[in-house]
Amino acid sequence: MRLHLSACPPFSLWAVVESHGWVYLPPFAADAQTRTLTRVERLENGRVIELFISEAGDGVTVTAREPLNGPEREEVSRKVWWMLGLGEDLRPFYELARGEPALAHVEAQALGRLLRCPTFFEDLVKTILTTNTTWAGTVRMVSALTSRLGDPLPTDPSRNAFPTAAQIARAGEDALQAMGLGYRTSALAALARQVADGALDLESMKDNNRSSADIYHRLRQIKGVGEYAAAMALMLLGCYDYLPVDAWARKLVARQWHGDQPVGPRQVEAAFARWGRWKALAYWFWEWEEETSAV
Repeated sequence: MRLHLSACPPFSLWAVVESHGWVYLPPFAADAQTRTLTRVERLENGRVIELFISEAGDGVTVTAREPLNGPEREEVSRKVWWMLGLGEDLRPFYELARGEPALAHVEAQALGRLLRCPTFFEDLVKTILTTNTTWAGTVRMVSALTSRLGDPLPTDPSRNAFPTAAQIARAGEDALQAMGLGYRTSALAALARQVADGALDLESMKDNNRSSADIYHRLRQIKGVGEYAAAMALMLLGCYDYLPVDAWARKLVARQWHGDQPVGPRQVEAAFARWGRWKALAYWFWEWEEETSAV
């Protein structure tokens, strides 16, 4: 199976792949030599396949070793379109960035899109698993969830798709606790139950007609989703007017504008206030005085 999907220019697949740490979390993987993004994906009919995504022409080529029928091809197209933000128009952001030396690189490198998962449920679970832990801890927890609860890839049973909300809900809190999720266990179990039961429709938050403030408020009502997680989740929905302020953000702003003196969320907000609805992207891709990375 082979599909070609066009992107709103400018576009760079590798810029999306390297936009943040999701590529290092299963079921994503990437080959830097061939510049190929891969993902083990569970389709809506339960079939598990592996997708290979590479840059081609004005977009990407998506291939799978297995033949897919019409509805499956449409589902793959829709999911890859969302994962890579192929329809996202960042020209207004680039126009603003041209006047800022610290963002002069973004348009030339086609930066701005963030790699995201096919479902907002998966994005939100992974976001919760980044809070109050090291990156190694996040990788360990996501790997445990995927390998123990996700459906295996038939051609390589050592690799799994990300588990569905129903699969996580069925596992129960004891099983999640045994995976080392710590205090996040009850929050993730509750989230999975709500989504599986239809009480919480996370996918509806992808609706562009909803305001960021409305989505932020709804996210903050979810157990385990604090201010940072809500702002980060909004970025993955393409809403950039809330800053994901954490200790790293405070450190960067303190170094850049406050002589390394401690700063709080208000100072971080003030540093990027002029970017309005683009302020989270301005922060994320800012060229800081010292080499740093936001993951």
